[in-house]
Amino acid sequence: MFALRNTVRVAPKAFPRSFIGGVRTKVTLPELDYPLNGLEPYISEEIMNLHLNFHQANYVKGYNTAIEQAAEAKGKGEVTKIVDLQKAINFNGGGYVNHCLFWKNLAPTTQGGGQAPPADSNLAKQINQDYGSLENLIAEATNKMMGIQGSGWAWIVKNKVTGSLDVITTANQDQCPTTHVPLVALDCWEHAYYLDYKNAKAKYFEAIWHVINWKEAARRFDL
Repeated sequence: MFALRNTVRVAPKAFPRSFIGGVRTKVTLPELDYPLNGLEPYISEEIMNLHLNFHQANYVKGYNTAIEQAAEAKGKGEVTKIVDLQKAINFNGGGYVNHCLFWKNLAPTTQGGGQAPPADSNLAKQINQDYGSLENLIAEATNKMMGIQGSGWAWIVKNKVTGSLDVITTANQDQCPTTHVPLVALDCWEHAYYLDYKNAKAKYFEAIWHVINWKEAARRFDL
């Protein structure tokens, strides 16, 4: 059975209290740490509003509806219906979690967005060890983003066993594997960029690095 995973500790605003620990209770939209226009000119206020208040809001509604229906079906012993609802729970739950992580690893340039992690941080040291430089890591992540066919996510992750860094991709709203810590979540769905960049997704993949919150990534690395 699917359970929303608490894969990384985030600030209290990122997840409602009832969500922590994978408990299937209703979720709500997160509060952002910056205004909707805070990521301009790289991500417009218009697209942020649509992305948060319509797209993620739909995942919230879809997840809440699905778990309500699953609870009702469980009470009636309707096993087939419970199984059928897992797809909606997976998809909408993943969309909720992924976006919560995404918002937290973005920041306005006035709040450190785009600034490299401190040279003495464990993340910076690991980047240099595994990739030689932050620029090389960004290039690798951008290539992975460009290689996604259809909708999905790219992730800069830490291997929980080895501590090494990697860049992986997941399809649709699949979450980061539990074998890895998600340091940076990169939304590669068209709804994340189309209003601003149309079909020139490469420009979005270049622009987003100006608002990546590497301080948050460094914090997640040390968990």
